[in-house]
This record gives sequence, C-alpha cells and structure tokens, in this order.
Amino acid sequence: MPPALPDGETPPDDGALPVSSAHGAAARDLGVYLHVPFCRVRCGYCDFNTYTNAELGGGASAASYATTALREIELAARVLSDPTLADAGLPAREVSTVFVGGGTPTMLPVADLARMLGAVRDTWGLAPGAEVTTEANPDSVDAASLAALAAAGFTRVSFGMQSAVRSVLETLDRTHDPARLPDVVRWARDAGLEVSVDLIYGTPGESVDNWRTSLDTAVALEPDHVSAYALVVEPGTKMGAQVRRGELPLPDDDDAATKYELADRVLSEAGFRWYEVSNFARTDPADVPGRPPRHASRHNLSYWRDQDWWGVGPGAHSHVGNVRWWNVKHPRTYAFRLEQSLSPAAGREVLDDATRELERIMLGVRLADGLELEPGTGRVPERLRGTVADLLREGLVDFAAARRGRVQLTLRGRLLADAVVRALTD
Repeated sequence: MPPALPDGETPPDDGALPVSSAHGAAARDLGVYLHVPFCRVRCGYCDFNTYTNAELGGGASAASYATTALREIELAARVLSDPTLADAGLPAREVSTVFVGGGTPTMLPVADLARMLGAVRDTWGLAPGAEVTTEANPDSVDAASLAALAAAGFTRVSFGMQSAVRSVLETLDRTHDPARLPDVVRWARDAGLEVSVDLIYGTPGESVDNWRTSLDTAVALEPDHVSAYALVVEPGTKMGAQVRRGELPLPDDDDAATKYELADRVLSEAGFRWYEVSNFARTDPADVPGRPPRHASRHNLSYWRDQDWWGVGPGAHSHVGNVRWWNVKHPRTYAFRLEQSLSPAAGREVLDDATRELERIMLGVRLADGLELEPGTGRVPERLRGTVADLLREGLVDFAAARRGRVQLTLRGRLLADAVVRALTD
C-alpha cells in the first residue's frame, strides 16, 4: 500500500501560490515530473503510489490518463504565469529537465507519452539541450516503441533492471526476463537514447556473488548511467509483511555495506564515477573536473540541488521557490478534481529559512562535489568546527575539501551518510 501523504496546510482550490514562493526562484532551473501510476504487477517491495487495474476499479483509466494529466499542466501554466509572481521575481522559465516516472510509464502508448511531453513543450518551452527521460521495464518496450519515444523528443531511458539473477527478481516480484536486457539496451542505443539501468542490492537471499553477477551484467551492457539502491523494506508492502512473519530475513546493514563497496569498486574500474551516493555515471572526455559527469541525471541533480519542479499526477510532489505541495493520491480523486477545474493538491507547506538550510545540508552532503558549509566564504563556520574535526578523525569526510569549507564524503562517509547529516544538523 502506498505511504500516507504528509500533513500540511490546505492549498487553495485554484492552486495559486503565495507571492513568497517567488523568493529566489528565478535563479533556479525548472523541471517537470510526470507520474504514471500504473503497473501490470505490484512488486512486493514497492511502496510508490502505483496501482494495478484490479486495484483501481472504475473511475480511473490508463486510456484517459494523458488527457487528465494535460489538465494539470494547463493548471500549472495558469499558476506559474500569475503576474504577481512575475512582479515578485519569478518570471516564466523554460523547462530544463522532464522525467516520466511511475509505475511503469511505458504501459501507456507512446502517443500518450508524446502528448504529455508535447504539452510541457507547448506550455513552457524546453531549454536547449533539455534532458527528457522516461522509466521503462525491460518487458514494456520494443525497438519500435523506443524509436518512437526518441522521435517524440525523449533523450534518455532508465530501465528497471534491479538484478540479473532470476531468483532475486522472483523475490522482488519482478516479472521481466533478465536475458532481454541486452536487446532493449541495443534498441535504445539504435534509437539514439542515452541509457540508465537501476539496480537494487540487499534483497533477502541475494548472495555477494549474485550481486557481483548483476554488476558485471550491468557493466557489460555499457550504459551511460547506473543507479544502485539498497533495498529498504517498507511497512505496508507485501515484502514488509513477509519479513514480519519471518518468511524473509530483514536485510543486513553489514551485507549492504559490503555490496555497496563492491559496487563502487566494480563500477569505478569500469569507468563510472559516483556523483551522488547511489548514482554513478560513465566518465567522458568532455567531463569538467569538479563538476558532475556529463552523463549524470540532470533531473535527479535538480532535486539534490534544491531546484524547482512541478510534479504532475496523483501523489506527485512539487517544489517552487520556498513552497512544497503534494497531490491527492488516488487516480480517481485526482481525475475528479481536475474534471471540476480544481487543483489536485492535497496539502502544502511554506518552508522557513531553518527548514531550507536543513534540507540544503541533507541533500548536498550526498553529492560528490560536496556541501559548502558557509556559502560564499570558503570556511567552516565556528559552530561546526568541532563537528567537522570529529568527522575527519572518523574518516568520514575529505581533509582537503574541509580546508576549503566543504564537506565531501569519503567511501566510508558514503556508507554512513545519514550519520554525517545528523552530526551537521544536531
């Protein structure tokens, strides 16, 4: 079952943003996230806001979803073109990145995905060189559909590989054939798309050798980007119930650390460089020292760098200026509100300076280029000097970076990134 939405103040029915949301936003990139909440099968570990046809019942249809999403894009256009926002310093901006996630976006016809992307283009315009990504399951695309996606303006596809080992995929309730991966990657390449693959480590029953097989298989695919996420058993999921009943063991922290270190070694040796704790991009001669690799996911970087985005779809979250809001979760309720010309937002919060600083630390620490502790000064603030000294002694952060007033995680620090955040924010 998808997790509950956070608490927050009630947003207005027209979706209007307070003038305070314009604060500093003009200097930020604008991204768009398009959520497609449909899956053929609900994976046992997944707690995303996704639904199978059997769960949805009447009133919510994959066939009509693109039309519904276009209504929210129209609402977003009205909200962001409010002249009071422009007067306060938030002018119209082209979209730098688009990410279509889910669910399984490629359950929808390519024509529907193209309509949604076209609406974004027509509404805001796409910045030159905009990154446009869709997620896909390996069994949800073929050569023709990938070519059609590229023709529609998509530049990148992210395949949910998860594992190359059938027994691990079965534990995760993944239904694709791992032998299909080389074909779909080749088809994507032939279409001119950049390719990312997502991996999960720490599945109950997965051995270190299983994980090495998955890493080696992913490297052999020669993707541009690899995401490697530790499995988290969420309450309310099928896997959470299996662990609670003792049918599956709870993932082990030491096992996860061993597998992360293995991923870092294998991917580094294969020419990938980490730019965020869980994300690695293929290195390129055009890469600029001190900046993320060219093949890094710019959309994901926009989240970690506190940029702006509008999230379209049931349960989608948005962030503009210093306002964050989230949509109603169920596709039926989402569609109904938009049919009534009402904002689908369920709640929102206005972020104060303390919250923004907390989030800057939480997100920035995870990046390879690190976190500037006192922006613009190049020094460690007095209140954090003892903390940084402790982190250095524990081998969690880089010494040379700390001398420049930045926190950059070592490999050990990446394994304990949450502890570093706690130390800097306590």
